[in-house]
Amino acid sequence: MMLRTDAPHAERVVVGFDGSDPALLALDRAAEEAERRTASLEVVCGWPWGLHLPKTDTDPREKRQPPTSRTRPDEGQMLYDAGRAVTDAALERVRSRFPDLRTMPHLTTEPAARALVRAGRDAGLTVVGTRGHGGFTGLLLGSVGLRVAAHCTGPLLVVRGGNAPSRGVVLVGLASEADGDAVRFGFEEARRRGAALRVLHAWQHRGVPGVLPAAELYWEGADDQRQCQAAVPAFATAVLREEFPDVEVRTESVYQGAGQALVEASADADVVVLATHRPRHPLGLQLGPVTHAVLHHAHCPVALVPVT
Repeated sequence: MMLRTDAPHAERVVVGFDGSDPALLALDRAAEEAERRTASLEVVCGWPWGLHLPKTDTDPREKRQPPTSRTRPDEGQMLYDAGRAVTDAALERVRSRFPDLRTMPHLTTEPAARALVRAGRDAGLTVVGTRGHGGFTGLLLGSVGLRVAAHCTGPLLVVRGGNAPSRGVVLVGLASEADGDAVRFGFEEARRRGAALRVLHAWQHRGVPGVLPAAELYWEGADDQRQCQAAVPAFATAVLREEFPDVEVRTESVYQGAGQALVEASADADVVVLATHRPRHPLGLQLGPVTHAVLHHAHCPVALVPVT
């Protein structure tokens, strides 16, 4: 079963929703992102995802007549009604806060990860929450969220934390020139937000332990190596600086583990953007250790941009 209204690719933001508190944070952020992009918002919901039914004004002490075989709906109808109730509550919340935003329900019986990957396949952005108990909640702490992050084909925004004050900074983690799509996404995001862009390249010499900050003391040619590494973010942003002259850009190269560097830098950012490199594994696509570290420990939302 599926209830959905389609909209063009870049004009649609998708959000997974099950009625929980983390999902509400994701819903609110998705609505903001849709408004920022002048896009429509598609709310994806379904069963069985451990749905959290909306609260009602019914007095719990009120006695109810026991259901009879004639009035009791079957299990499938009950699950469908629960999904519709949660979806309707989400749409009402969005419309009360963003009355001009176009919203679309997407009610499905697909498993949560598969449904969200499918819905986000032709969307401009997919948004999910974290730290819940089932369905789309608990993301990045459980298998559902990891599958979504590993298999999504478009940009994915993972909402972490509450509504922190704006820092006015978009942070991009840059590993190499292969991360060009993520750098472009960072420029676009900075322009949409009216924020500055910080492109951070973290690197380490293989022969020197990462805990040693003064790495130049341990091998010859350290100055040349440091200059080469500093050129990586400068080169990656050179052309885009001309295309986005209104975006303030700062590039930085640090001798540090990439995961630790990005988690620390995320404390001063509104969003951190990463390219997702997903090497093949006997059990399927896998996320790299840096992506795992940032998803679990970043201080702000994390945007994953698949490498094409």
